[in-house]
Amino acid sequence: MTFDYIIVGAGSAGCVLANRLSTDPAVSVLLLEAGGPDTKFELQIPAAYSKLNKTSVDWGFWTEPQTALNNRRMYQPRGKTLGGCSSTNAMAYVRGNRLDYNDWAGLGNAGWGYDDVLPYFIRSEHNEQINQLNARYHGDSGPLNVTFASYRTLLADAFLDACRETGIHENHDYNGAEQEGAGFFQFTIKNGKRHSAATAFLKPVMHRPNLTVITRAYTKQVLLTNDRATGVEFMTGKNKVQTATARREVILSAGAFQSPQLLMLSGIGPADTLRQAGIALKKELPGVGQNLQDHIFTGVSSLSSQRGVSSNFHLKPLNQLKGLGSWLLNKTGPMTISPLEAVAFIKTEAEQDRPNMQFHFAPVHMGDDDQTDMYDLSTWPTTDGYIVLPTLLKPKSRGYVGLRSANPLDTPLIQPNYLTHEDDRRVLIRGVRQALSVKQADAFGPFRERIQTPTDSSSDDAIWQHILQQLETVYHPVGTCKMGTDEMAVVDADLRVRDIDGLRVIDASVMPTIVSGNTNAPTIMIAEKGADLVLGRVVSRQAGATLIPNS
Repeated sequence: MTFDYIIVGAGSAGCVLANRLSTDPAVSVLLLEAGGPDTKFELQIPAAYSKLNKTSVDWGFWTEPQTALNNRRMYQPRGKTLGGCSSTNAMAYVRGNRLDYNDWAGLGNAGWGYDDVLPYFIRSEHNEQINQLNARYHGDSGPLNVTFASYRTLLADAFLDACRETGIHENHDYNGAEQEGAGFFQFTIKNGKRHSAATAFLKPVMHRPNLTVITRAYTKQVLLTNDRATGVEFMTGKNKVQTATARREVILSAGAFQSPQLLMLSGIGPADTLRQAGIALKKELPGVGQNLQDHIFTGVSSLSSQRGVSSNFHLKPLNQLKGLGSWLLNKTGPMTISPLEAVAFIKTEAEQDRPNMQFHFAPVHMGDDDQTDMYDLSTWPTTDGYIVLPTLLKPKSRGYVGLRSANPLDTPLIQPNYLTHEDDRRVLIRGVRQALSVKQADAFGPFRERIQTPTDSSSDDAIWQHILQQLETVYHPVGTCKMGTDEMAVVDADLRVRDIDGLRVIDASVMPTIVSGNTNAPTIMIAEKGADLVLGRVVSRQAGATLIPNS
């Protein structure tokens, strides 16, 4: 089988690319996805987010032991279905800080500054509340639906009031002119249902005769001839190996763990890693798999004195049935929302140029440090509570992705090295203290029974012990095929793999530095811009219009 373009991975980036590259009926596109179709019922229900972990739609990776965290192995959920992580995440739509993208440009990546990428955010977006926002920063004609929640608890309003009391100003639109401040989350939800990249970008074009989508297809390797990507090998069914040939390009959109894994399985990467795995070196690129960055958080949890006000109340079996009934009948009620409600972007030190801490607020508590499995709802308490999750936005710790073997069915070796940099530990402890201040504000008075973990009198050492027990990833891995000009760069500013023709990486792995916020919206933006780069187009900063350069 032969196609013009072969895309590996039907996640957030791959679905966008499949849509944009197949717009021309004369161009043939193959999209390969290791997971199955996105038919699992819970994928549609926003509140069912936590029920997707450790199921058939989750790769279910684990890290190597984390030396800074008492050798804990950290769970790493990854979407394994059409839409990838956009089908399994908490649906938060967060673009990051404008300085994040200016940093990318400053590292030699021309065309990736904030003014360059803003048109691509706008292109993909259909914002339901654009009339309430500054339209300079938003779109209303894109495929991806973005909205504020239609259902909200009183606790979310209390959180915003508590933020104001403690000096965090309200910001109605963190995706607009400025990021800093507290406001309600924007979500990729439409009519009470999750609006994934598969729903927004892929489903509407699946009928195109020039687009072929194959699910349950495990890609083994990229095929290379004389430093050119010519196709891929993939497995279907009972490990039946097939070959697909690319006339123009192969594009890896398998994510920050599996795009570098595929490059290494194909003989592209650090020489020592490939030699240890018994893989013939075809192109030495020492940066493949390096530069792994991720967001991590811990929890500041409280019990509520009022009953029936939090999501814990809706975890009771009878209440789950009632909520499901409301969702099935008219797409209303608590099942229509993400577990998250509100957010604050703050600076732990005033002199910083951008927020380095994100507070995810959720109207739910997770019990004591050692009693609740975050990834198993059956272990969560049903007594009411609420939580602030201080999240480290700009970690200095760096990790890597490696190979366990030359077997493409083996999971990648994931070593994030969480909190190995002293500054990360210091900033996170400070973030926990600021979250405690918010929790102690008068606005929470009507709801606060007690702050559960950590307590308001906790020492730095006690807070650190709490972090060791409760720290989790926000599963935002990036950076392992970084874009740049230095010797550790894997792709250039056009997302082309260095020294290999006809091969690009277009997903979160190309971010040279992690953005200041949830990573799904930036990944979709990268794919929007990546599609234009593949097609030889440029977007005007001023009008957001697509221009085809003169030949």
